[in-house]
Amino acid sequence: MRVVVVGAGQVGHTVVKSLAEAHECTVIDVDEARLQAVSHAYDVRITRGSGTRRETLLEAGAADAELVLACTSRDEVNLVTAMLARRLSSARTVVRATGTEYLEAWRAGDLDVDLLVSTAFETASAVERVLHVPGARHVDLFARGEVVVLGIDVREAKSPWLAGRPLREAGLPAASRVVAVVRDGNWIRPTAHEVVRPGDEAIVMASPAAARAWSRLVTGADPVDDVALFGAGRMGTAIARVLLDRGVSVRIVEPDAARARAAADALDRARVFHATGLDPAFLHRERIDTAGAAVFAGKDDSRNLHAAVLAKLHGVGLTMTVLDDPAAAEVFEAVGVDVTIDPGDETAEKMARFTFDERTHQMAMLEDDRFEVLDIAVRPGSRFAHGPVDALPGAAVGAIVRDGAVFFPDGKDELRPGDRAVLLTEPEHVPAIERDL
Repeated sequence: MRVVVVGAGQVGHTVVKSLAEAHECTVIDVDEARLQAVSHAYDVRITRGSGTRRETLLEAGAADAELVLACTSRDEVNLVTAMLARRLSSARTVVRATGTEYLEAWRAGDLDVDLLVSTAFETASAVERVLHVPGARHVDLFARGEVVVLGIDVREAKSPWLAGRPLREAGLPAASRVVAVVRDGNWIRPTAHEVVRPGDEAIVMASPAAARAWSRLVTGADPVDDVALFGAGRMGTAIARVLLDRGVSVRIVEPDAARARAAADALDRARVFHATGLDPAFLHRERIDTAGAAVFAGKDDSRNLHAAVLAKLHGVGLTMTVLDDPAAAEVFEAVGVDVTIDPGDETAEKMARFTFDERTHQMAMLEDDRFEVLDIAVRPGSRFAHGPVDALPGAAVGAIVRDGAVFFPDGKDELRPGDRAVLLTEPEHVPAIERDL
C-alpha cells in the first residue's frame, strides 16, 4: 500500500515504525532533522514541507496514495491536510487530534475524514482498561470486549503461584490462555511444560471474568473504583471524563488555580483540589492511601516521577503515569511505578489499523511495538483452515470467535473457515499471516 504520513514527531515516527516494513511510505515534515531521523531508521521516502500545501502533497505522491495519515501535533494542520488530500486523490484519510474537541463533530459526520483519532481519548481509554484489571501492565479489548489481552509481570513476591512453575501446574484461570512469555527480550510460545520465571512477562488472552481472576491472583484486588488524578490539563480532563462515565470516583489534584477552577466547573462529579502532588502534608490530610490508584497526567515527567514515588510512600497500591517522553518509561519502571502509558503508541495503534487487510477487524501494538495482536477472519481457501491452531507459523492464537461465541483454544483445537482468530505475532509476520490465513 502507498501511504503518506504527514508529521514525523512522536506519533508519526511510531506510525512509520509499524508500517515501513510492509508498505511504501513517504513522510512529510517541516523539520529536516526529524525527516533525517526517520529516513535513517526506516526505508521510507521523505519530503520537506507542510502538509497544508498542495505542492508538498503532490511532491510526496499523495495523488497516487491509497492512505494519508495526518499526525502532526496541530489539529487544524491535520484537518486541512486531510481535506487537501481528499481533493487531490482517492486516498482514505486518517486524522490525529490531540484533544477531544473535534471527536464529537467527526462522530456526527460533520468532518469529512475516514477516521479521527483523539490522543487524549485513546490515552484515557487505556488508563480505564488497566484500572479495570489492576495487576496488568497493559490491557486491550478485542471482539467487543469479550477477549481481554493482558500483559502480566511475573514477580516472585506477587506471583508465587506462577513463578517457577510449569504452566500446567499453575492453576491458571479457566477461559484464558498464555500466548507468549517474554524473557530477556525474546518471545517464547509456551507449552504446558514451560516454566515461567521471575522477571518474565506473560501475555494472556482471557474472558472478562478470567481477566479479573488473573488480576486478583496477581494483586488480590478487584477493579479500581476510586482514583486520585494528578493534573487537570487537556489529558487529565479527558481521563477524568472517561473514568467518571464508567462510574469511577475521581479526585483531581491540580497546582494551577485557573485549571483547577476550570476542571471544577467542567467536571461536577469530580472532587477538585487546588494543590500539588508534591506536598506530603496534603497527601496525608486527604488520605491519598485510600485511593485504589493514583494516575499522573501532568506534562512534566520529572514532577510526575516525584509525585508517583511520594504516592507510593503514602500507601497507594497502584500508580500509573502518562508519559510526555516515551524514553522515560524505563526510569519510571525502575523506581517502582506500576504502569506507564505512552499516548503516541495509543494513537499510532488506531491510525495504523487502516493499512491492514479488510478481514482484520482490529489490531493492537504491544511491548514498544515489538508485537501485534490481530483479530482476523479465516478465509475458506486458507491452507491453515481445518488445521490445529498451533500450526500457524510466527503467531500464537489465543482466542477464537466462532458463530458469535468466543472460546480459548488449546493446541488441539482447529481453525475453521469463517472463524475470527485473535492472535499475537511480530510485525514482520503480519503480511504473511494476512495472506495465508
